[in-house]
Parts: sequence; C-alpha cells; structure tokens
Amino acid sequence: MQQARLGRIRVVMQEQGLQALLITNGVNRQYLTGFTGSSGYVLLTEAKAYLLTDFRYMSQAPVQAVHYEVVEHAPKPMETVRALLTKHGISKVGFEKMDMTYGTYLSTAEALQGIELVATGGLVERLRLVKDAAELDVMKEAADLADRTFTHILPFLKPGVKELDIALEIEFFVRKNGAASTSFETIVASGERSALPHGKASDRILQMNEFVKLDYGAYYKSYCSDITRTIVLGKPTDKHKEIYNIVLEAQLTALDKIKPGMTGQQADAIARDVIKQHGYGEFFGHGLGHGLGMEIHEAPRLSTQGDVVLTPGMTVTVEPGIYLPGFGGVRIEDDIVITETGNQKLTHSSKDLIVLD
Repeated sequence: MQQARLGRIRVVMQEQGLQALLITNGVNRQYLTGFTGSSGYVLLTEAKAYLLTDFRYMSQAPVQAVHYEVVEHAPKPMETVRALLTKHGISKVGFEKMDMTYGTYLSTAEALQGIELVATGGLVERLRLVKDAAELDVMKEAADLADRTFTHILPFLKPGVKELDIALEIEFFVRKNGAASTSFETIVASGERSALPHGKASDRILQMNEFVKLDYGAYYKSYCSDITRTIVLGKPTDKHKEIYNIVLEAQLTALDKIKPGMTGQQADAIARDVIKQHGYGEFFGHGLGHGLGMEIHEAPRLSTQGDVVLTPGMTVTVEPGIYLPGFGGVRIEDDIVITETGNQKLTHSSKDLIVLD
C-alpha cells in the first residue's frame, strides 16, 4: 500500500517538475509511510525515499516505513535535509506551503541557503481524496463503532443527566471498543442549545419535552467516523416533528441523488432546496457536508463553495440541519462513500424520530 502511494506521489512530482519534495505535515507523513510517530519528515527524490526522525523512533520507524530509508536527523533537522539534497545534487525542493508558518519558512530557507524552495499546495491531500479498499475497510469499522455507540448511549439520555456526562460516556465507550479517541470534541446539545450547530457538551441538564442532539465520531486505526442524531426526550410538539421531518426529507433526498460527476456545490443544493421549499432556508447556515478520512475535515466540501467533482472512492458526510434560536435544532448526519453509480452509506443508525419518555 505504501509502495503504491510512493509511486503515485512521484508521478505528481514529475508533473510538477520537482526534483525533490519535503513533507512536513504529520498526517501526510503517516499516509505516505505508515509511520505513526509524532515527529519526522519525509524527503523524496526521483530515486530515494527518506524518513527522517529522532532517536525516540529509530526502532519503530523502520518497522512501519518499510519502503523508506530511515535516517536519524541532526538536532537541527534541516541540516540533515540539506546534507541529503547536496548528496544527490539537488538544487530545488518543494515544500508544503499550507503546513509551514512564515517563521518556519524563513528558518528553513536560511538552513537550505543555495537550494531553491518551491511552494506546493495539496499534493498529498489530492491523493488522499480517493480512498483505497484498505482505507474503506477501516472507515467502515469506524462507522460501525459510531453506530454501536449510538445504541449504547440511548439508555443514558434521561432528564436530570448533564450533557457533559453523556459526552464522557460516549468517549468511554469508543475507547473501550478499540478507538484511540473520539474523532473530535463530542457535541451534546439539548433544549435551546440544540440550535447551536457546534454546541459542545456543557453543564446543562437534560429536561423533558426537548431535543437532544448528539454529534460524535470514533478515531479508529487512524481514520475518523462522524455521525449526528437528534432525539426527543418526552413528548415532541408539532414544531419538533415539523423541523425533524424536514431535515430528514432533505437528508434522504440528498442520499438518494448524490452521485459521481456532480460537484460539492450541486450536492449541497439538493438538500438546501428541500429546506428552502419548506421556508427554513435561512436556518440552514452551514454546508451539507465535508470529506473525512485520516482527518475529520478533509476535501471535498459539500457546500455552496464546493467545486471539486465527486468521484468513486471519496468519503463525505451528509448532514443538513435546521437551527431555530430559542427553540432548538435538528441535524441528521451519515458518512457515505461515492460509488460508480451513486453512494453507499457507512453509518446505519435509525433516523426515525426517536422519542424517549
């Protein structure tokens, strides 16, 4: 798998006219090498692949990065980068402009004086857009764990329980069942707080006759899942039912129609149009979804600004919502993979309006 990725990034380097490429982004480093340590650099040339790291990982790195020559870098890592570039007669190296601060760029330029630095953007990220079979297998497992977590947490949703306690139980369950952590800080938002799209868990106590919105995921084997479900404690009002059913209609319509060949903007419009037709367009203020994989937010975006064309193997969320200040909000979210003919759900928890007495 790593060997295939190495071949693909070298093709990109040739297309960009790069003699060498320096990878400093930690996620990109792991994607290319399989190395899970917290520190290191990848240096690629046309013929050589180096993983530079420090003393702590000199036993671990060769086991994981089997297609790379592992080098223990100097206390100042760019000294080792310079030495390797000089060894191979390379006078120009690409760097990841989105991962390097201006201060780091200046110090890197000084350390590599005489070697031209070429800013590159998103070279590895574009490879990560389309997941291979091994990645999809892991993401299905991460999604399954998110589903099992939803089943587990339902009995804990009771009046008198703090949002924070619900979030803690979610964290405990995903870790106990194989995840390194949740994919992000768990959102538990009840009552009027459910109108906050990213209402992180608080000291608020769950009460009867209100929405409870849960948004969480499992960070499992270096990949993320992301699911949102909204339930009602007690007796739902007509307004609760109305906005829930509109969001559900929007989400189901999008799931039915999203397919390869459309842009993220076109996918977003499918659900957005449903919500607008019901008169709630102004209360759906975020995009329909986002890519996910090794990071919780990746390309492509399903939004009014999403210009990437969806292709088979891309994994995205589909999460329309309606948020009414002072009353509450609903979001329903699933993870999907784009297929040759449409899409396939990775998350499968019930989306019927669950009412807990």
